[in-house]
Amino acid sequence: MIQLLFLVLFAEGVMAFLLLVKIEPLRELVVKSLDQIKMGKGPATVKTIAGTMSVILLSSLMSIVKIQNKGAKLGTMSPMDQVLWRTHLLEASLIGFTLLLGFIIDRMHHYIKKLIGLRIRVRSSKEELEHLEKERSQLKDTDDKASKEIKLLKEEISILSENLKKLKSESDEKDKKIETAEAHVAALQKQSADLLLEYDRLLEDNQNLQNHASGYKS
Repeated sequence: MIQLLFLVLFAEGVMAFLLLVKIEPLRELVVKSLDQIKMGKGPATVKTIAGTMSVILLSSLMSIVKIQNKGAKLGTMSPMDQVLWRTHLLEASLIGFTLLLGFIIDRMHHYIKKLIGLRIRVRSSKEELEHLEKERSQLKDTDDKASKEIKLLKEEISILSENLKKLKSESDEKDKKIETAEAHVAALQKQSADLLLEYDRLLEDNQNLQNHASGYKS
């Protein structure tokens, strides 16, 4: 029993050392082994073993107390009682250290898994941050291009506005020329009508004169 406890204690010490010291392949192997132990019926088995060892520890402590009480009553311990007392004390010490080291290994495994999860989340957050930075850079480039295009469009709108003003001014001038031309045409038409009236009057006067002339000849 004591040799088995020494073997278990040595194995736990090696596992605790590998969990503490970052020797990556071995540490990863120990973590995966503990993961397998904690899966399925592993936790129940570990609890059963720990309970059994606790019962043995309690029994050893009770035996130590009985031997001490017996020695106290007799005033001294017999050689056999001394051997049994030391054996039970060594056994209780080994079981106590084994249980304590097992608990420490369990906590170390728990926190290492948390640390691995945190590292994965940090790595994922870092990749997401890099992706967001890349998107921000792309959006900034797009915004710069849009700003340049807006600036060009504003310049084009300004040029078109100036051209529109020029065209409006030219249109107003042409409208004025058209109005002047229409007024001139109206004046010419009026003058032409007056001339036609004058021409008709002259024709009538000419006809009258011819008629008078014909009357004198006859």
